[in-house]
Amino acid sequence: MGLPTDLRAVLLDIDGTLVDSNDAHAGAWQKALLEFGHDVSKSAIRDWIGKGGDRLLPELTGIAEASKEGRAISARRKELFRDHYLPKLRMFPRADELVVRMFDQGLLLAAATSATRSEVLALLKIAGVDDLIHVETTADDVSSSKPAPDVVNAALEMLRVPPERAVFIGDTPYDVEAGLRAGVPVIAVESGGWSGRDLKGAIEVYRDVEDLHERWDESFFGTGRMPAPRPRHGRMPRGAVPY
Repeated sequence: MGLPTDLRAVLLDIDGTLVDSNDAHAGAWQKALLEFGHDVSKSAIRDWIGKGGDRLLPELTGIAEASKEGRAISARRKELFRDHYLPKLRMFPRADELVVRMFDQGLLLAAATSATRSEVLALLKIAGVDDLIHVETTADDVSSSKPAPDVVNAALEMLRVPPERAVFIGDTPYDVEAGLRAGVPVIAVESGGWSGRDLKGAIEVYRDVEDLHERWDESFFGTGRMPAPRPRHGRMPRGAVPY
């Protein structure tokens, strides 16, 4: 068997999926918040990584990202991440090989992430796949970050692919919810720190992208079958995807 005949595109999360960067994001947020007098533990922040600052800041501190303080904290976090964390980041093993495999099979590829555009471009270079991604949709392109489906919907629109002909690969419950709310089946990886139990709703769960690459023939990609279409929802029912 080969690729599902109806499959046209793969949407990819980056942080925690292709690049080992979730802890770095949590560290940058923690330091930025502390500089502004907000002492939040890294472990508490870590649970919200995968959402954008528009959600993380108010949910952790009650500060709106669009407020004067929120903008200052977000700008400082961006500086800290760029200057102190980004240069040390590495891709997950065989992440580049998996993306090359998809590209070589003629699939359209999109990055769909809650990170900022400048961070996405840098992270794709770290993963060694910046020249293989057809489009990028980021927090800068939408009004609401994950778990809202906006970045997924934007990627589909840019690729001109309907949701039933795409699959989304991510590492957090917020990726799963965003994909399902857009009507796109989700393959999850545990490399971002979440377990399979936390990733309910995904059609498949793998240890990491290397595991998916090695088990390609027995995976969704090798079976030749698309999953049954799911109805699109305004929001997943509580309990369907853990928060």
